[in-house]
Amino acid sequence: MDFGKFNYDKKKRQTKNKSHQTKLKEIRVRPKTGEHDIGFKVKKAIGFLEHHDKVQVTVLFRGRENAHIDEGRKVMDYIIELLSEHGKVESNPSQQPRRMVCTIAPHKS
Repeated sequence: MDFGKFNYDKKKRQTKNKSHQTKLKEIRVRPKTGEHDIGFKVKKAIGFLEHHDKVQVTVLFRGRENAHIDEGRKVMDYIIELLSEHGKVESNPSQQPRRMVCTIAPHKS
């Protein structure tokens, strides 16, 4: 057997036994994001969770939106509710200066 084929087979065996590396994917929305757009982003997030990746949900506030944090909180709660059957909340929504962030991890299977 030649050395090139040996290395190829060795590499194939290593990748076959290797488990999936969890990545952090992000979906970004704004407080005034429409219902259909949120649904589309949630569908993408469900795909990420089914692929065993974590999802970071970020609600961005710009300009006068900073005065209406409650609107962003409603959007965040709605997204968490939609994703609750596909994953669990790893870190509760936390308010940062111009954003609200929450991390959702996939259920263990």
